[in-house]
Amino acid sequence: MGAARIATQKVIPAMMRGERSEVIAIASRDEGKATQAATRLGIPRVHGSYEALLADPDVEAVYIPLPNHLHVEWTTRAAEAGKHVLCEKPIAMSAAEAERLLHVRDNTGVCIQEAFMVRTHPQWLAAHDVARSGRLGDVRAMTGVFSYFNEDPANVRNVRDFGGGGLYDIGCYLINTARFIFGREPQSVAGVIERDPRFGVDTLTSFLLDFAPGQVTALCSTQLVASQRIVIFGTRARLEIEIPVNAPPDRSCRIIVDDGSDLFGKNAESIAFEPGDQYTIQADRFSEAVRGEAPLAYPLEDSVRNMRVIDAVFRAALSGRWESM
Repeated sequence: MGAARIATQKVIPAMMRGERSEVIAIASRDEGKATQAATRLGIPRVHGSYEALLADPDVEAVYIPLPNHLHVEWTTRAAEAGKHVLCEKPIAMSAAEAERLLHVRDNTGVCIQEAFMVRTHPQWLAAHDVARSGRLGDVRAMTGVFSYFNEDPANVRNVRDFGGGGLYDIGCYLINTARFIFGREPQSVAGVIERDPRFGVDTLTSFLLDFAPGQVTALCSTQLVASQRIVIFGTRARLEIEIPVNAPPDRSCRIIVDDGSDLFGKNAESIAFEPGDQYTIQADRFSEAVRGEAPLAYPLEDSVRNMRVIDAVFRAALSGRWESM
C-alpha cells in the first residue's frame, strides 16, 4: 500500500525473494507511480487507490509503508476489509492510538504486526540468547547510537504533521531493542530533545531508560553523521552489535563478545552471521503467522508498550523531569 522508497527498494524485492510471500499487487494514489514500480519490480497488478487494493479479493495481507500519521487509519481500514497487516514502525503516533488497534485486531480476527525487522534477524536473536545465557554476567547497562543526516524539507521525516523526527523514525529501534534485551519495561524515563526551527521535528534526542536494575543511554539524530552501534554491558563481559539496524543483505554481519581482559580486544570473540535479508526473514515469519503455523514474531501488545516509552520520552523532554511509565 503505497510506493514509498523503503517499499520499492528494500521490502518488496526482499518479500519477492522469500519462500512464503507472493507480491501480487501495488497501490498508490498516483497510479503512474505505482505502474512504474510494478513494471520495474515485476508486480502483476496495479491499483490507483488504496481502497481498490483493499477491495481486491486475491489480496490476503497488506504491507503499509505510508507516512506515520496514516498508519492507524489504513491499518484499521485494511483489517476491517479482512486483510492481515504488516505496518511500518512506528505503528501509531501514541500509545493511545496503538491501543485502538488492539480492539481492531480482536474485532476482525486478522494479524496486525509492526515491522520491526530487527526482531527476527539472526544477530539480534543471538544477542538476546547470549544476554540470557549468563555469559555477560548480570546485564546492567546498554548504550545505543543511531543517526543520519537529512535536511530535505520535502522528506516526510522532516514534516511534523506527518510524524517526522528522529525519535519516531530511528529512536524507536533503540527503545525496542533495549526492552528486548532486558526483557521488561523501564520504570522511568528521562529525555532531552532539540528541534529544527524550520521543521519543528526532533533532530537530536537523547534519553535514559531506568530498568531498575539496569540503565540504557541512547542518542538518535537526523542531523548528524551517519552512525549506528549498540553495546550491551554485563558484569563479566560486553556484547557489541556493529550494524544493529541496517544489517546488510549481501554481506555477513557480526556481534562481538569481549570479557574486557584486554583493552585492545585481543580476547574478544567475533560471531559472524551469513548474509541474509532481514526483510525477507520478516515477511516469511509474518506469512507463517498468517497461516497459523507460528505466533507473530512481534505481537501488537509489544507495539503498544514500545509506544508508551516513546510517549514518556516526549513527556520527559517537555517536563525536564523523570517520567514514570
